Amino acid sequence: MRITLDQAEALARAALVASGAGAEMAAATARALAAAEAAGQAGHGLSRVPQYAAFLKNGRADGAATPRIVNERGGAVLVDARHGLAYPALAMAESEAAWRARAHGVAFAGVTNSHHSGAMGLPVARLARQGLVALAFTNSPAAMPVPGGRRPLMGTNPVAAAFPRRDASPLVIDMALSEVARGKIMVAAKEGRPIPEGWALDAEGRPTTDANAALSGAMLAMGGTKGALLAMVVELLCCALTGAAFGFEADSFFQDEGNRPRLGQALMVVDPGALAGSDAFAARIEAFVAAMAAEDGVRLPGSRRDALAARAAADGIEIPDALHARLTALATA
Repeated sequence: MRITLDQAEALARAALVASGAGAEMAAATARALAAAEAAGQAGHGLSRVPQYAAFLKNGRADGAATPRIVNERGGAVLVDARHGLAYPALAMAESEAAWRARAHGVAFAGVTNSHHSGAMGLPVARLARQGLVALAFTNSPAAMPVPGGRRPLMGTNPVAAAFPRRDASPLVIDMALSEVARGKIMVAAKEGRPIPEGWALDAEGRPTTDANAALSGAMLAMGGTKGALLAMVVELLCCALTGAAFGFEADSFFQDEGNRPRLGQALMVVDPGALAGSDAFAARIEAFVAAMAAEDGVRLPGSRRDALAARAAADGIEIPDALHARLTALATA
């Protein structure tokens, strides 16, 4: 079924309100999910609404929560999501990081007691469109072992970064740190297909090509030990600095019931004017873009998502009929 972005946002918002989210939380969440859907990131789009609705109904997320600043000093600020859905707290952190970076040259905005935060490329892209360099990190429920380990301790811990450009869309990099998305393993298990070695371990910590065994074991980090160490950096940035829960302390998002995850997010934002200067920064960025564009087949990071978002704004988005029916049922329950 094809619907407009406004219709998608309104449907998601209504479903979340009916499930117990406050008006501000529902609006911020619906905006983020519709934007992710428009950018081709359906895994962080409208399909998340039924999951969030279950979390709200089961108490894994507090629909009445209002984020607040609990500590601040200069360019540093800590936002407490207070166990609500992540998006209102992320919006507050984004706003705080922007003005603090302009005032101090650099800012670090942490979020604690948070939840699933979706496509982290979206907030950094917005900051980059304001002329700021932005990096975003989040931890997630345990899925990957530490180097040398066998049991999941860390999440897949996405990293996103955005770099503004002169008269062009920013460069946006957004990636999880697992070798492959868990969804691909789930599809392989459903279809009875093996998975490549190097994707996962079984429950005993042994390398496996059995998709079902992988789902009860642990995913592996991209790049082996180096990727796992990078995931550890994200875990510590998001949790040790903010007081949030580590991945192994949060119950899986693949089950409706469980604890309040208390995850952490972090935004690091830099004003280029505080260093080499905005003009020098822009010139250096364009020199690198020109070098990339000189090679056939090179695609600028973020360009595909920008094109999809522009097309969605004009033509709407296509969502499965079953998902539309599910969202409608939630909105009218």
